[in-house]
Amino acid sequence: MKSPIHPSAEVSDKASIGKDTRIWHQAQVREGAVVGENCNIGKNVYVDAEVVIGSNVKIQNNACIYRGVTLEDDVFVGPGVVFTNDLYPRARLWSGSRLKKTLVKEGASVGANSTIICGNTIGRHALVGAGSVVTADIPDHALAYGNPASVKGYVCACGLRLEKEGGPVKCGGCGREVRL
Repeated sequence: MKSPIHPSAEVSDKASIGKDTRIWHQAQVREGAVVGENCNIGKNVYVDAEVVIGSNVKIQNNACIYRGVTLEDDVFVGPGVVFTNDLYPRARLWSGSRLKKTLVKEGASVGANSTIICGNTIGRHALVGAGSVVTADIPDHALAYGNPASVKGYVCACGLRLEKEGGPVKCGGCGREVRL
């Protein structure tokens, strides 16, 4: 049976990789990183030391996930997404005290080529549009995009846009009731 870790990937023996997780060409997973079960880490993805990734997470090619980032279960990270971890980066001054944590909650999706500025939270089932720059927290179920990203509407856990806002809203696609 073929290994779920491509031979060109660099995965530290001090990283924890869950069952049925696939790691593709030239990806790097550093020491202390924790990756859950049934994840897909694409080509040329960088997972820094001590990053925490839940189960059923899909990280597309060329994404960079730096120390201080936590991705909960069922998160989607599009190609070329970058997570930062220092609000005032200076090469000579780096220390762990400068690290600002970022949380992406269950079921959220971050579109291709987005930049997530550290210290923010992306809410459950939120959708960040491609090319966005996240500079503030994004609420649960929010559809946010732009530079800086701002809330333009709301989406269901199934990904479809909700037609109205406010107290429970029924999704026209899957029929799920969503509380905003």
